[in-house]
Amino acid sequence: MAKLTTLCYLEQNDRYLLLHRTKKDADDNRGKWIGVGGKFEDGESPEDCMLREVKEETGLTVTEYRYRGIITFVSDVCPTEYMHLFTATAWTGELVDCDEGELAWMPKSGLGGLPMWEGDRVFLDLLNREIPFFSLKLSYTGEHLTSATLNGKLIAF
Repeated sequence: MAKLTTLCYLEQNDRYLLLHRTKKDADDNRGKWIGVGGKFEDGESPEDCMLREVKEETGLTVTEYRYRGIITFVSDVCPTEYMHLFTATAWTGELVDCDEGELAWMPKSGLGGLPMWEGDRVFLDLLNREIPFFSLKLSYTGEHLTSATLNGKLIAF
């Protein structure tokens, strides 16, 4: 069965709030830097899920955000995942410790050296280039990205 998730990048002063996934042993994202998000609960919209997950993982309540795109992950080892991608530019509250890893504000220009999924680099580039709402399909063999399709067209990565 396909998995439904959200991911949000909080933006401030040309930095993203990222989560270094280090605290759970059975974690497909272990050791990687990712945005904040998680799985849908019954009855949630993409916005409901993103707002809840950001609050749970960071302690922050998002007040301004953009729905940026839908990412379809296809893998030879995991079920298909449909991830709804957001960016946020305003929130209230104070950062709290996250039970899934370490939260850190990272400069957008310095993300290249961080351990992350290859496909994350593709959609981070789309976000940084202000590409309008998009559909991106990322196909993996193991942890290796084998193809990327943007709005129905194969792209180089």
